[in-house]
Amino acid sequence: MLRKILLTITLIASVLMLSSCTKTEPAGKFTGAKGEVKLITLDPGHFHAALIQKIMYDQVSPTVHVYAPDGPDVADHLKRIEGFNIRSENPTSWKEVVYTGDDFLEKMIEEKPGNVVVISGNNKKKTQYIKACVDAGLNVLADKPMCITPEDFTLLKEAFVSAKKNGVFIYDIMTERSSITTILQKELSLDRSVFGDLQVGSVDEPAVISESVHHFFKYVAGNPIKRPDWYFDTTQQGEGIVDVTVHLVDLIMWAAFPDKIIDYTKDIEILEAKRWPTLIKLEQYKKVTHLNELEAFPDFLKSSVNDDGVLECYSNGSITYKLNGIVAQVKVEWRYQAPEGAKDTHFALMRGSKCDLVIRQGKEQNFKPELYVEAAKGQDAGELETALKKAVAGLQGKWAGVAVVKEGDGWHVTVPDKYRIGHEAHFGQVTERFLQYLVDGKLPQWEVPNMIAKYYTTTTALQMAAKK
Repeated sequence: MLRKILLTITLIASVLMLSSCTKTEPAGKFTGAKGEVKLITLDPGHFHAALIQKIMYDQVSPTVHVYAPDGPDVADHLKRIEGFNIRSENPTSWKEVVYTGDDFLEKMIEEKPGNVVVISGNNKKKTQYIKACVDAGLNVLADKPMCITPEDFTLLKEAFVSAKKNGVFIYDIMTERSSITTILQKELSLDRSVFGDLQVGSVDEPAVISESVHHFFKYVAGNPIKRPDWYFDTTQQGEGIVDVTVHLVDLIMWAAFPDKIIDYTKDIEILEAKRWPTLIKLEQYKKVTHLNELEAFPDFLKSSVNDDGVLECYSNGSITYKLNGIVAQVKVEWRYQAPEGAKDTHFALMRGSKCDLVIRQGKEQNFKPELYVEAAKGQDAGELETALKKAVAGLQGKWAGVAVVKEGDGWHVTVPDKYRIGHEAHFGQVTERFLQYLVDGKLPQWEVPNMIAKYYTTTTALQMAAKK
């Protein structure tokens, strides 16, 4: 009893001390010193949690505390970290200190052995985890999605209020901003001599489109993926319309309206939202979860199994919406497994008054994202080519070797392989950005309102689509 009273007094004192500091930024908390950032991994259930630790960071202590319920999720996470430690090329040297038990969250809040919590796993409780962490004065680096229901969106907004009060950050891991083709598409869209003005678009012909195709079975870090059994339960993972679409909604805001604060209460209008299932057979489910002994789908999935014994997983969705007056559209599809040689793919289109900027990643591109420039109707191709070559020349200081080649009626922006570091490496880049924000004592001014705006977009779209 006395221990609980002392713990309560300690927590109250900590909150008062944090509240006496600035309400907007944790100034002076981080200096960039070696090992000053101490990671805590909370209930890791997705392989993205491990990808944060695929490389080492000078600013991050090699000792990482893990709090989780006992079970296969945490065991798989630790196995991945060990794989990074023992690999022959550039091995890591992480030391995992693990606590497992039903009271893992309470134990973490009580002990607080670190200052940055990494959250990537079951999304059903993720928003609650985020809120608990910032309430305790801990920074959060979270995998998407940070919320999967309208109710969780309300809680997420409360978490941002608490984070500001306690002088800590919430930051979600937007890896797609690190893709070189996405970066170059954004850069060229800002050059008015090339792109002109972003078009308004319509429902039938949106001004900005972002689409992606993913696969339940694939290889990660050279190994066949193992997904948790709950991954196919949309009440735990979230439907596709609130999961991967977070990346797509984020990219549209980031590219079309860079550095601009989006107010979700007046700058966003959902026009149309759709959802549909991917059909998963029991043998496919067993293969990707590695639960080979199963004779039927788990009880928590049976309500989603149709009369043919096939699981209907609502992992697909599309949203058409107005953003700052322009019409945008995002779409995500999940298939079980890619054909031989194929991979996850991304398509993105920005319509300008002078040209369209298009990212394609199909068979013709050897499943690598490639950026193309296509003249808008009525534009002089010669003038556009001159402007484009000048713009690409101006990128050489930062992206040496990027070039432009005429292909058919348009142009292909070619990219040296050294810039194509891959999706897994992007987690390290996002982490390094976050570490710098800790040192700066602030996030970019637009980040928090735009995080709120994108989760409003996805959760509101889910609500609309589910009514159909």
